[in-house]
Amino acid sequence: MISFALENKQFRVLRDGKPVFAVAQGASVAEVANIDAKYKMSRGSFVLKEKVIGRRPLFVVDMQKTADGVVLVLDEGKLKIETLYGGERIRVTPVGLAVYDRLYLRVDALKDEAVYGTGETFSEFDLRGHKSAVWVSEHINAMQIARKVFHIATHTKRDDKKKKFESYASYYVQPTFLSSRKYFFHSDATTISRFDFTSDTEHKLQIDPAAPFYFGFGDTFEAVLENLTDLIGRQIMLPDWVHDGEILGVQGGTAVMDQKLQTALDHDMAVAGVWIQDWEGRRVTAVGKQLYWNWVWDEELYPELDKRIQEYAAKGVKILGYCNTFLAVEKPLYKIAAEKGYCVKDKDGNDYLVTITTFPAAMVDLTNPDAYEWIKGVIKEHMIDFGLAGWMADFGEYLPTDCVLYSGEDPFVVHNTWPALWAKCNREAIKETGNEGKIMFFTRAGYTGTGKYSTMMWNGDNHVDFSVDLGLPSVIPAMLSLTCCGFGLSHSDIGGYTTFYNLRRSEELFMRWCEMNAFSPLLRGHEGLNPDLNAQFDASEPVLRHGKYMSQIHKQLKPYLVAADRKNSETGVGIVRPLFFYYDEPRAYQEMHEYLLGRDILVAPVIEQGATTRDVYLPEDGWIHAPTGKQYRGGIHTVASPIGSIPVFYRKDASDDVKAIMESLVFPTTEDLYA
Repeated sequence: MISFALENKQFRVLRDGKPVFAVAQGASVAEVANIDAKYKMSRGSFVLKEKVIGRRPLFVVDMQKTADGVVLVLDEGKLKIETLYGGERIRVTPVGLAVYDRLYLRVDALKDEAVYGTGETFSEFDLRGHKSAVWVSEHINAMQIARKVFHIATHTKRDDKKKKFESYASYYVQPTFLSSRKYFFHSDATTISRFDFTSDTEHKLQIDPAAPFYFGFGDTFEAVLENLTDLIGRQIMLPDWVHDGEILGVQGGTAVMDQKLQTALDHDMAVAGVWIQDWEGRRVTAVGKQLYWNWVWDEELYPELDKRIQEYAAKGVKILGYCNTFLAVEKPLYKIAAEKGYCVKDKDGNDYLVTITTFPAAMVDLTNPDAYEWIKGVIKEHMIDFGLAGWMADFGEYLPTDCVLYSGEDPFVVHNTWPALWAKCNREAIKETGNEGKIMFFTRAGYTGTGKYSTMMWNGDNHVDFSVDLGLPSVIPAMLSLTCCGFGLSHSDIGGYTTFYNLRRSEELFMRWCEMNAFSPLLRGHEGLNPDLNAQFDASEPVLRHGKYMSQIHKQLKPYLVAADRKNSETGVGIVRPLFFYYDEPRAYQEMHEYLLGRDILVAPVIEQGATTRDVYLPEDGWIHAPTGKQYRGGIHTVASPIGSIPVFYRKDASDDVKAIMESLVFPTTEDLYA
């Protein structure tokens, strides 16, 4: 429990009697500055240029006890400090500092301390030694794709190569980090924050001087996450049906959808749903097969879709769709929004048209109450009432900083919060129609607040390859870092998404990704940006046979996943968890390509092209290899891992119910797949 000591002109924060923080009267406790910022957006990616103006230290000139804490009086402004959450959380509220743009803090660090979070990170997990800019942006950009295409063409592509961490952006950011010392930091900032973890002795933080910030503690990592999610919110439980097998990624019209579902059922795949992202229409561009952003059923492409929703439901199969924050300027919904003045404006008062890939689109102004209710009504009428059981609620990263909002707010202040507002809109549509717990939507972008509104994250537009920074391996630290930020439900597209020219999805990649996702919160496919260039779930008989086994495995895990989901909804401890949550071992704090599914299952996906074995790190415990039943102790073990036999282990001391589930799983042999 946290306590404060104020004596001899020194203020100390103690936890269970041990010092956490101390400052003497007359010392500098922080710094402030203003920022001359110029941000330029292109297709969701930002160039951030900042010039620091008038940075200066703040000195403690007095210390005052209050009824609920302590106030540090500074030479300008104050810091009000109080304890919350039964004495396990500190809230610090800056007072009188809003005239500045940045507050600079220094937090004591240990040389061997690890830190995680600041949002969803793909190329690293432990952020020690790195700097992080907390600004919502596109993670995938055209330059990455062009570079990849060139290296494939010249046979110089290396899947293990990555750039500096600071070179990557993220769809989901959050001014939060989790320390291996069992505490979290979180700021209520909405503007950009910057975290610098490169020093051996201190973490350097740049945050909004008008926003409260927090430190939360716990005796275990589970307790720390429960503390954090008590503050920022948790996800509700997923609908029961999502665990009933694979959600097939399909597009191309009713006839194609019917044929593909029948193929899956004929091969004994367990199918929970069919996700058709082009239910509202499709456009073909130079980039690939994209969508017409008009959130109304396209009856020409999908004739009798209303009937199929009912027919599929009778088979236990749901139909899911797609929507996002934009409106296609060629379509009827945009004309309605434009006439009513519901779109984000440019400085000349015209609708701000954002170029996404090759075409412009308008953006609904979610700060306009009438526009907000209108787009929510579109979701209610044309998606929920129509019968869709879920959808991808895409985008949220693209709010330009030079736009004009109905609310009059500075878009620089609103930009990060935009995806949370979009998630809130979708969640309210579901709740207000009485469908909470029945309908799921999954989001790509996020910020503080997304966690309490969205029902599921997905890891975005990953490359269709084995590259460590953008392909299959990258989604593992992405899921783990989201868990460390308090968002415990995430998954990825089977096989990835970004496809272009010679960047194509192989059958091997699809199957390896499917194996991993079978042991994740959701098993869902995606045909990708250029479906004709990608191997799909029905690419060949071996892929279909493989899908049968993996979809059935995922369905058999349902009781286990539901229990882990319930724990997440009640405590904020995610379904996918880092190994260090339960194992205080040096390797556990650094491991970024293995994870725990719940408490008792360890998953080590095969992440290298052509590999038939995997070196697996097992923490000190008793483990049983699910495909063979062979027992292992802690250490590094080379495990045979042909396609179909993912290295997955369960604890020898797991409950009898968990053991029964794991012993019932049937993994295919090479002969089963390729006979």
